[in-house]
Amino acid sequence: MGSLSGMIQRPLAAAFAVAMASVSADITVKRPSPSSDTCLTSEQIETPISYSLPEAKSSFVGHISSSKLASFSFVTRIRVPLPDANFPVPNSGRDFVPNVDCSSIVSSPLLVNLYRSAELCKASKPVAFKHSIPASAPDVLYRWHLPEPSAIDVNGNSDCSSEKSRTVVVLLGWLGSKQKHLKRYAEWYTSRGYHVITFTFPMSDIISYQAGGKAEQNVDILVDHLADWLEEEYGKNLVFHTFSNTGWLTYGVILEKFQKQDPYLMGRIRGCIVDSAPVAAPDPQVWASGFSAAFLKKHSVATKGFPVSSEPDSGTSAGEKEISVPKPAVTEAALLVVLEKFFGVVLNFPGVNRRLSDVLGVLSSGQPTCPQLYIYSSADQVIPAYHVESFIEKQKRCGHEVRACNFVSTPHVDHFRNDPKLYTSQLSRFLEDCVLTCCKDSQVWQGWKFDSTLFIFNE
Repeated sequence: MGSLSGMIQRPLAAAFAVAMASVSADITVKRPSPSSDTCLTSEQIETPISYSLPEAKSSFVGHISSSKLASFSFVTRIRVPLPDANFPVPNSGRDFVPNVDCSSIVSSPLLVNLYRSAELCKASKPVAFKHSIPASAPDVLYRWHLPEPSAIDVNGNSDCSSEKSRTVVVLLGWLGSKQKHLKRYAEWYTSRGYHVITFTFPMSDIISYQAGGKAEQNVDILVDHLADWLEEEYGKNLVFHTFSNTGWLTYGVILEKFQKQDPYLMGRIRGCIVDSAPVAAPDPQVWASGFSAAFLKKHSVATKGFPVSSEPDSGTSAGEKEISVPKPAVTEAALLVVLEKFFGVVLNFPGVNRRLSDVLGVLSSGQPTCPQLYIYSSADQVIPAYHVESFIEKQKRCGHEVRACNFVSTPHVDHFRNDPKLYTSQLSRFLEDCVLTCCKDSQVWQGWKFDSTLFIFNE
């Protein structure tokens, strides 16, 4: 396995080095887009925008000509990263299946070296030494954020304040996210009186994932913490806010553990907000896009939205704007070739495929009865919008209350930063209707009593 890893690492390191030195070519494609201050739902789009984007469904590789890829000689020498002959091979004429735990393939040096190569290539140039900076503390798995004092009704006169104080919003981060990336979301919730838990996976845990390994043990710790908190006092509730497929799949694992540990816990979930997800299938292209974005970060085309031009052309109606779709650089497309081949093999191993199927089954047909809110974008180049819209329709057919908002031109897991007004308005409306229902009923009852008193007085 070591020889295979070394053989793949060298060309990947060269690809990353060129990628960091090159400038992504933004090939523009003009498309109509509504104004950014409105939200498009799946019902409002007769022909969904996502279906009118053939580029989104096709692989990024299709946008790169063979002549361009030919200039990178290592591409033609890349082989599908199968385990080497050191693994036992069954005596059969069927496709090769290693006689080992299939999930251990993901923990092979291939992805670990790939990630390290990306980090090395993104290292900044040496700068003059100014002063010593103490090493920062390692990023924690999850962190508890208390409500801001100004948002708490210390007298207990407000039913809304009491309801919020008994609710914890669990933020489940995207692939490669850290606690600092979820800080803005946590601050928005705590400023409104909610408790918040932010949960992130270290990149190394994702790369070295094994069924029942460290990553799932970390989820077990979070589940036990949430269960203990819910059992302390009757009336406590949970709201989940997930990001990308990583956060959404983590939510599925939590639901699975809730069902096994105590089905009562499922009933304490009052709502689920899904940001930039889901793709409810083990799609190699989606996994390749996600890992590519995590490796390259801001250098990836996935961080680019659809820039909206200020003035429409003569062929565009007055109420529409033009947007340009950025394309990946040749080097990023070459990286996607490698990752798609790799995940095309790994996701089909029985152990990996079976574990994903179990979690996806819970998310597809075993979700709690709480309302769901999906926030996505037609410009998302990691999670295609048509996947989200398809899953929304399936959840509606299952009888769930589902809401959705298409931000149209914002990139993957970047909707809040690009359009905070629309994003927070969607969150506020969802929380008011789904979490603070008891508060609203109380306000209606108090208003009725007040009206009745006035009526009697007038009599």
